[in-house]
Amino acid sequence: MTYLQTERLLALDAALTETAWLWRPMPFKEARPQWCHDAPALAQACLALDDDAVDQLTRDGAAAWSFVSHWVPGPPDMPALCRVDAVEAPALKQLGPHIRCDIPGRKWEQIEAFARALGVFDIKGVEWCGGKGHLGRVVAAASGQAVHTLEHDAELCEAGRGLARKAGVAQEFETRDVLSLVGLEAYGRHGVMALHACGDLHRKLVELAEPDSSTRLHLSPCCYHLSAQSEYHACLPAARLVLSREDRRLAVTDTATSSARELRLRDREMAWKLGYVCLREDVLGSAAYAPIKPIPKAWLGGSFESFCRALAARDGLPVVSVSQWDRYEQAGYRRQREVMRLSVVRLAFRRALELWLVFDLALRLEAKGYDVAVNTFCEPSVTPRNILISATS
Repeated sequence: MTYLQTERLLALDAALTETAWLWRPMPFKEARPQWCHDAPALAQACLALDDDAVDQLTRDGAAAWSFVSHWVPGPPDMPALCRVDAVEAPALKQLGPHIRCDIPGRKWEQIEAFARALGVFDIKGVEWCGGKGHLGRVVAAASGQAVHTLEHDAELCEAGRGLARKAGVAQEFETRDVLSLVGLEAYGRHGVMALHACGDLHRKLVELAEPDSSTRLHLSPCCYHLSAQSEYHACLPAARLVLSREDRRLAVTDTATSSARELRLRDREMAWKLGYVCLREDVLGSAAYAPIKPIPKAWLGGSFESFCRALAARDGLPVVSVSQWDRYEQAGYRRQREVMRLSVVRLAFRRALELWLVFDLALRLEAKGYDVAVNTFCEPSVTPRNILISATS
């Protein structure tokens, strides 16, 4: 790693603080963020992008940074700050025919890559928020070590027990809300593994892990915004950045593994929401943005009119007299096209924000006495959430 953990976090903190005027404004909420006026050439270049260019820049953070920095020079060391080396992982031993049972293709690729990255697992394993225990089952089969899987959903635990019996591995399941745990000493000396633990779930693991019992920790964090905390502060007092929930959500907006159908639904949802915003502004006579609560995906299966009526009913708005539904839907798609182009600027900072959060977690583990390494365990095409934090005592 080019930087020590502390230096890396502080360098990212300085770079993100300097560029917050670019990545913090949300084009979905503001038709023309302030940076469009402060950097008109960048705004014009974004709005001139064709669909293929938008798709490429939306998927490729490095390309998005290169595009943005051409028009608005930023911290020159940003590409280096966002570079993380791949872990050197040996091949996984040949596994039995039932190990992969019930694991879909891309999920299998993620689990296989993560299990390889663990190296020689020579201690009892604790799988954190394991679902059906797919990762634990693979590690138990590859290492010969017992794995204890923690999962809050009793039905998933029962399904996992059946899969473990079928595979013939030593794997136990405990129905447990990990947020209620006060320590991990009850599991003896162990190595704990967490693949894509979301928000407060991975932060709870970092809080509870202690070198005396959790002698190894392998964590791939995910969904940093899923937290009871509205604001996130780094553990370093010298760090200036404070991340809102929306800031943290930006770190996980990658679409590299999204299918064509998923992208079409994303575009429709955004366009219909924006069309509804236009309708709502006409009804209320106000252009002030008001948040839209999460919507049931089933609402996207009908017409734009039924979508708006459902939202309006939930918001208590009188829209029964609307006749020009097409006009509002077309307005939504026009806004969606602009939002996608202007959002390229925000997306250029996704990885930097994620790594700021990752190195903060690494430093919290270092403060407990762990030796910590940060690597990637697979290519972004397998999962954009490919960061592995490894801590050993």
